[in-house]
Amino acid sequence: MAGTSSKKRKHPGPKKQPSRGNPQKARQSGDPRAVEPATARDWIGAARLRTLPLAVSPVIVGTAAAILVVDVFHWVIALFCLIVSVSLQIGVNYANDYSDGIRGTDDHRVGPARLTASRKAKPRAVLTVALVFFAIAAIAGLAITIRTQQWWFLAVGAACIHAAWFYTGGKRPYGYYGLGELFVFVFFGLVATLGTTWVQAFALPQEAWCGAVAIGLLACAVLLANNLRDIDQDRASGKRTLTTLIGRTATRWLFTIFVLAPFVIAAYLALFYPIAWLSLLVLLAALPAILIVWTYRDPRELVVALGLTSLTSLAYAAFLAWALIG
Repeated sequence: MAGTSSKKRKHPGPKKQPSRGNPQKARQSGDPRAVEPATARDWIGAARLRTLPLAVSPVIVGTAAAILVVDVFHWVIALFCLIVSVSLQIGVNYANDYSDGIRGTDDHRVGPARLTASRKAKPRAVLTVALVFFAIAAIAGLAITIRTQQWWFLAVGAACIHAAWFYTGGKRPYGYYGLGELFVFVFFGLVATLGTTWVQAFALPQEAWCGAVAIGLLACAVLLANNLRDIDQDRASGKRTLTTLIGRTATRWLFTIFVLAPFVIAAYLALFYPIAWLSLLVLLAALPAILIVWTYRDPRELVVALGLTSLTSLAYAAFLAWALIG
């Protein structure tokens, strides 16, 4: 028939909308019904057990320095210091899971999947667990304060919880502006170690300061390994860690310095406490971590470096404590 085209018109498909994302909401893809709920193993994994030695190490060194001063082991206070430190570490890990998850930072992470980003757990549930551990730390810290009558420690405790939350939480998290290592050094090195010493001895000997610096540097090295692993994902999501700012090569050098400097401190202490020379045995774990950081091909290899560095911190603290009180 005249006027009738024998060809069918092609109708354009639906316009592809540009991807938009609210950084305050978790990004989802696929069918949410396909995601299985988090198991007990998932929740335990979210506590990031590899990082817990970083919470134990300052308490070991701080307690040893206190015993050096007063020649008494205040085991109850030391135990509560351990509860504070470990609870804060676990709390900050869950808080990071929550905050990074709702921002979308963990959507394409290389390391183990997180509860919030994987949608295995509701963000509110992860946040609740974080707050529970912060509360445990606060209660244990209050008990230490009452026992020692050091009421100004309440301000220190509040500062610790504030720093733990605003690492990745809040509108302007300092972990997104290259300040993570600085705060880790201050709170997981200086504050944790010196605070443990003070509440048991009411003094801060040179040994406590040396140990605090060493433990703080190793904690920073763990964070560097973590951020080096996630450098590409962090750059894509706009998370400006120190590693994204200075690049891979400078991060490798900084990691190496942070890992080896504590052994220089141990060599100095060995002039007065010869057993400290034995801490050099810990290089058996530290050197492989450095080697991985310099030679890795798959970012997942840095998970091993992170774990080795964390164990280095714990073993180093044990040898240093032995040197001080042995």
